[in-house]
Amino acid sequence: MAEHVDVAELHRRAPVADGHADSLLWNRDLNRASNAGHVDFPRLKEAGVKLQCFTVVTRGLPVIDGFQAFARLRGWPASARAGEWSRCTWQVDRLAHFCRQSEGLASIAGTAGHLTANLAQGRLSAIIGIEGGHALEGDPSRVAELMTRGVRFMSLSHLSNNELGGTSTPLFGNKPLTPLGARVLEAMEGAGMLLDLAHASPAMLPRLLSFKGRVFCSHAGISGAHAMWRNLTDETLRAVANRGGVVGVIFAPQFLGGRQVGDLVRHVRHALDVMGEDGVAFGSDFDGFIPLPQGLRDVRDLPKVTQALVDAGLPVRVVEKVIGGNFRRFFGEALG
Repeated sequence: MAEHVDVAELHRRAPVADGHADSLLWNRDLNRASNAGHVDFPRLKEAGVKLQCFTVVTRGLPVIDGFQAFARLRGWPASARAGEWSRCTWQVDRLAHFCRQSEGLASIAGTAGHLTANLAQGRLSAIIGIEGGHALEGDPSRVAELMTRGVRFMSLSHLSNNELGGTSTPLFGNKPLTPLGARVLEAMEGAGMLLDLAHASPAMLPRLLSFKGRVFCSHAGISGAHAMWRNLTDETLRAVANRGGVVGVIFAPQFLGGRQVGDLVRHVRHALDVMGEDGVAFGSDFDGFIPLPQGLRDVRDLPKVTQALVDAGLPVRVVEKVIGGNFRRFFGEALG
């Protein structure tokens, strides 16, 4: 029988966290509560979220791309659309601007101390990541500049192959890490930037898992719960757990293999079985061109997922870790 849990109270006191939101793409004012998309600062606060990873996307869909047209449609300035590096820095600077204007609602967390202070003072910790190392435009030295701007993690690839290596997207040849990709990894190791395994080709994963810094996955499905190209195998899950890393379970129905919150719970439970209770978290992919499971409008419905985990019979101790404790611990250790 499931334990009785006051989920609203749990979300008030627990360090609820999410590993992936593409909200910066849409050029919305994150300080204004909205019904558009999935995430803004007021909605995150309403949901009890204390830590949100905001990811920066700089390249569009495979083959057709379409990023320029999308950014123009969303009102990006011409200077921000000029290239992948300018797209990257504009989004990073926008998040910093929103945090400065938030009147204490949100703050970029670049160190463990920032994270602790934000939690103590009731502020959202915004952690910045880059989705695809092509944002560097071939210059590994830009890793250090991103660190000074507050970025703390990066994946090497996104939806397509790039000059650093391969994507997990099918029909792209399962390309390995390139020499430039190896140089970028070295720059990340030297700067202390965390490595996100999301979207990496299977051929790259063994090399990425030997990364000397901290490794995690911001958002992925679980192959043992639904086998498909975007989802991580049990072997990879174990490797991440053995490195002290965390995997954020994606909310997208196409990767869950179903449209119900129960399908999300199924992925969480399989990941827990493989990784143990310290390795599993949420990696929603909010605002990432995905639908959510039925019954979820946006981040405000995150307590429904927590309730489903409780109803599935998971111990409250484990539920607290999945909904945020594990990412709180991981970033507390990894940000230094």
